[in-house]
Amino acid sequence: MGTFSWTHLLIIALLFVLLFGAKRLPDAARGLGRSLRIFKSEVGQMQSESTTPAGTAAATPAPPQQLPASAPQAQAPIADPQQGHKTL
Repeated sequence: MGTFSWTHLLIIALLFVLLFGAKRLPDAARGLGRSLRIFKSEVGQMQSESTTPAGTAAATPAPPQQLPASAPQAQAPIADPQQGHKTL
């Protein structure tokens, strides 16, 4: 009594066709398949990221580039509240 026979599965399939219509079922199955593929690729990507060693270049961000000491530094304009405009 605890298992499904082929007649139970046939009745369930007919109910789905009656409820959702024969036209919507292929679209729903296609959307479910796409979702499962995306989920599978994301899980695989998360697993590959967790298995990378911590000392590799992919795990550590690149340090910011520094300008040479001889390069001129640009100053940001300073707002002067008395004159109402920006001065350098």
